[in-house]
Formats: sequence, structure tokens, C-alpha cells
Amino acid sequence: MSETTVETLGPEALLAWCAAHGVPVRLLRPGVPTPTVPEAAAAVGVAPERVLKSLVLWVDGVPTLVIAAGEDRLVYPRLAGAFGVSRRRVRLASADEALELTGFPVGAMPPFGHRRPLPTWVDAARVRPGLRVVAGGGARDALLDLTTDDLLRATDARSARLTDADPDVGGDDAVAATARTAASDPSGSPA
Repeated sequence: MSETTVETLGPEALLAWCAAHGVPVRLLRPGVPTPTVPEAAAAVGVAPERVLKSLVLWVDGVPTLVIAAGEDRLVYPRLAGAFGVSRRRVRLASADEALELTGFPVGAMPPFGHRRPLPTWVDAARVRPGLRVVAGGGARDALLDLTTDDLLRATDARSARLTDADPDVGGDDAVAATARTAASDPSGSPA
């Protein structure tokens, strides 16, 4: 039995997708690996709540993308309730499954531009309109700088409380910190 190699997409493919779909983003290359929320936040100088993570799950046999913020943890009973299935019907995709479905490796997963479009959900606690955020940029040393308005438009995501986040904790402080950081750089970069 021969093993099939999955073609990995990268930042160039992601930027081409964004251009073709009219999604304004900036690719950030901070010069260090950014595969985790703390590493990404430190690399570009934003609050962890402004770093989005894109996670591939299997929901009743259907691959689904969930976008959450910071170090918030998925709450499987909330996911199951939002999806209208039992808890046993929801599981995190393996790294190999996520790569095969999206074309991007875990730790670099963007919220869109995948090999095939996935139904997308965002955590309502922190992924709200009107925010500037960073997300996976297609490589473990790349991030996208974008707004949640553009992300929500590009993904046509549904929104529900999906994590353990308290929406009233850290929100305004994180927005203010991100705004201060962006204001200190005339290019508008959160870095």
C-alpha cells in the first residue's frame, strides 16, 4: 500500500484566494514560528484574545471549521448543542485529516482559502464584528492581519457560544491593547 502525499497550500495560495474573493488582508511574517496562540500574540504584540485559531472538527461525519479566540477551549456539549447532534457525534480532526481537507497544516490554519470550503462557525463570545485580529497565515511563521467583519463576510460563518470564554472578561482591554499597538505603527500593522 503506497502512501499518498497531500499537497500543502501556503501563504501565496492563501493570498491569491483572498485577492480572488475580495478579502482585504495583510500577511505578517514576524520572523519567528507562530504555531500557538501565545507565540503568535508575542510575535506581533497583540493580546492573545485577538489571535484566532481555526480548528477542523468532524460533526456527524461532516468536516466543519470552528474559529475561536485566544486560549479559549472548545466546550463539546456547547458544540453539540449548536450543531444539533449528540456529543458523541463531534470530534476534533486529526492533523492529517485537517491537512487533507484544507491543504494547510495545523498551527498555520487560516480561517478560509481552504482546498474546499467548509461550513464555518465562530465562537460568539469573542469573535464579534468590529475587531482587528490575526489568524493563521498558511505557514507556521505567517499570520494574517484582518478584521472580523471581513472574516465573517468571507466565511459566511454561523455564530454561537462554543468555548469556555467569558465574553465580558478581557474584551475591551484586549481591543484597547490592540488599538494602542496598531496606533504605534504607522503602517497599521499589529506588530
